[in-house]
Amino acid sequence: MDILQNLLLHEFLGKAVWIWMSFIGAVMALLAFDLGILNRKGHEIDIGASLKLSAFYIVIGISFSAVIWYLYNTDSSAGSIDPQILALAGEERAWAAVQLYLTGFAVEKTLALDNVFIISLVFTFLAIPRACQHRVLFWGIIGVIVLRGLMIGLGAALVSQFSAVLYIFAIFLIGTGLLMLRKGDHAPDMSKNRVLNWLKRRMNVTPELHGHRFRVQLPDPATGKLRNYSTPLLLALMFVEIVDLIFAIDSVPAIFAITSDPYIVYTSNIFAILGLRALFFALAAMVHRFQYLKFALAMTLVFIGSKIFLGDLFPGGKFPAGWSLGITMGLIGGGIAWSLWKTRKGALPTAA
Repeated sequence: MDILQNLLLHEFLGKAVWIWMSFIGAVMALLAFDLGILNRKGHEIDIGASLKLSAFYIVIGISFSAVIWYLYNTDSSAGSIDPQILALAGEERAWAAVQLYLTGFAVEKTLALDNVFIISLVFTFLAIPRACQHRVLFWGIIGVIVLRGLMIGLGAALVSQFSAVLYIFAIFLIGTGLLMLRKGDHAPDMSKNRVLNWLKRRMNVTPELHGHRFRVQLPDPATGKLRNYSTPLLLALMFVEIVDLIFAIDSVPAIFAITSDPYIVYTSNIFAILGLRALFFALAAMVHRFQYLKFALAMTLVFIGSKIFLGDLFPGGKFPAGWSLGITMGLIGGGIAWSLWKTRKGALPTAA
């Protein structure tokens, strides 16, 4: 019993093991309820149900800030590696942690919207019907949670050992944001995508779907013997995971540029991703309404990268968490409002 108690109280990445286990348990319960009960059978999710489920996840994600406030108002944050948090105490520390969490949640949610755009193009190119898309997203979200955990753990180790890596992240984010501004709302041609074409050549993909199956056994055209084939559904799943890996290269530096606290980084990431599957079915039908959001996201990345360098101008050497939250929400909210206004009559926005 004492061994178990010591294990649960052992500190891991700035938090006791029981705090990490409680969060992971809550996430597993949400996934079991959503994917195992509400959407146990593969089916087409209509826009109304998608919006309701998305709103539910957004409310849960924002409500988790109350848990952040409670944890960081106690000694539970004593192991934080973020100097913005360690320099404060009591309620002041708790509110700073909440602001950092909400900033990270907003940025990761917006980056997830860009992820939805690419996934929608993949499904269209591979002719995956909406009734089958649920299965791909089901397994895709599981892979994303594990992948983000590994990348955040690696990022936390780098930041704790080499604080200068934050400046490398900052330069990368500024460059990425400027590149996004230059490219504008140009949609990629999936038929020329090198990764997708490479996967098709290596995976021996069937030309048609076989229900909800990822792998099938079919006679070889040359020998007549049964051999294993991948279906377009598995190809879509593999590409979704690769897309998330590519987007994580942006999102992980972005969140570490906001805060280096691993618990805030991971929880804001996971809550932003959890609603991605539900949000997909609504946004995929009206993705053209959010074309200008890319410009807001690009400016947000430039701002997040820049504030690492601007932090030296403020007391304590850190950009104020409240300012960061306000500017981030202003850029993202402005991008959404401008997109909806420009497309209010159903016309597609003109290319910038």
